[in-house]
Amino acid sequence: MTLVDSLASRWSPTWSMVAGALGISTSAVFLDLSGGTPATATFFRCLFAVPMLLPLVRREAGRGPAPGRRQLAYAVVAGVLFAGDALWWTQAIGEVGAGLSTVVVNAQVGLVPLLALAIDREPVTRLFLVLLPVLTVGIVLAGGVFEQGVSGSDPVRGTWHALLAAVCYSGFLYLLRRGGGRGAEVQTYLAVVLAAAVTALVVGPFWGGLTLAPGWGQLAWFVLIAAVSQVGGWLLLALASPRLAPEVGGALLLLTPVGSLVLGALVLGERPSPLQLLGCVVVLACAYVVSARRSPRPSGRRA
Repeated sequence: MTLVDSLASRWSPTWSMVAGALGISTSAVFLDLSGGTPATATFFRCLFAVPMLLPLVRREAGRGPAPGRRQLAYAVVAGVLFAGDALWWTQAIGEVGAGLSTVVVNAQVGLVPLLALAIDREPVTRLFLVLLPVLTVGIVLAGGVFEQGVSGSDPVRGTWHALLAAVCYSGFLYLLRRGGGRGAEVQTYLAVVLAAAVTALVVGPFWGGLTLAPGWGQLAWFVLIAAVSQVGGWLLLALASPRLAPEVGGALLLLTPVGSLVLGALVLGERPSPLQLLGCVVVLACAYVVSARRSPRPSGRRA
């Protein structure tokens, strides 16, 4: 029994995606508490994830085939895109404001299904098309755009950087789905993590700085990010995403900004406004409707 089969026997792909999205939502708060630069955090969270993944890799390698060349190629490109998303988005926050940058980055909910439609000819449902504007309104409200407006040091550059982050994020999610469903998912995900770490190491010195010897306090936070988000959250997403329709996975992944908002209130003392809370309700409701109305994508189906 592969790890995917074991997961399927215990959890539905929908609940796996929900757990993964909530695990990923912790990274923003943990990163804030660590005080590290984006490149430093990206490099170390991926680096520390490697030894955590190795036992799962050995278990998977002993029970199934190794990943193919095309699967590894998808993984390497996905890892580069993952690092690009983290770097572009963090830069956009200071330039255009956290609210608007978060809204633009979460354009993935529309871009990923459209990528699957354009490249794989995988159809989207009419329900998704109807709910897409509602989801967009929910993201705008949850991001606090109406309260903050277009703020920051350079709104024009920040908007472009946030758009580049959204493109990287969407490409990463699309390739994560496209490279899955063939077995060897954990081995493939290890390649994603290694590619992201190398990208952060190479680009980091030119992008806000990269500290290769952070303090013990920062290292502890990076280990926590690696365990909860990079391994727990993203691995669950990597295993569940190929078994879900693209619009379902994209909608459920919107639980990530909602989870970050709630965790920020509990841990950092941030208080969401009534409009932000309304946005969370809208996002949760749409994610539920989309996932409940669409059956899981068969794991053996490939475009």
